[in-house]
Amino acid sequence: MLINLSDVLSEYHKTIEKDCLVEMEDFRSELGTFPITKKGNLHIVIEHIKGRELFIKGNVELTIAIPCDRCLKDVPTEFRLDFEKTVDLCESTDAQKDELDEKNYIDGYHLDVDKLLYNEILIEWPMKILCSDDCKGICNVCGQNLNEGTCDCEDTSLDPRMSVIRDVFKNFKEV
Repeated sequence: MLINLSDVLSEYHKTIEKDCLVEMEDFRSELGTFPITKKGNLHIVIEHIKGRELFIKGNVELTIAIPCDRCLKDVPTEFRLDFEKTVDLCESTDAQKDELDEKNYIDGYHLDVDKLLYNEILIEWPMKILCSDDCKGICNVCGQNLNEGTCDCEDTSLDPRMSVIRDVFKNFKEV
């Protein structure tokens, strides 16, 4: 969805306040494609500060299905995005790079709401997702989800980096 910023940047500086329906159906990144299972309305306020500077404030609640890092079962993950941004439209791209701020969501006199939300989701993305704290993961031989049951595979593959410690315990074993 695009929001026209010409009213805010005109000489009358009208404030834009909207409740928008989130149009994104899924979140796509280098990690993969994740479906957005629940969407709230985005409440966004755009105000003029001075010159060509804008203040953008918004909030929305989303739920994204992200696979568990151990067993790959989809976990509904809630995102409560509350953001406030000050944007100077006169600022050069070199100055933006110095501030490490990505403003790819404004193109001329239009604000791309989906790109803005994409950046905010990316910032809030969790480091690790688990379906439960005691998730057992999957068998590395047959792929069985160990939370749903055990498998008949023998786990004889020991980590070769642990062989030194194993030898220490063998040599100093008390009989």
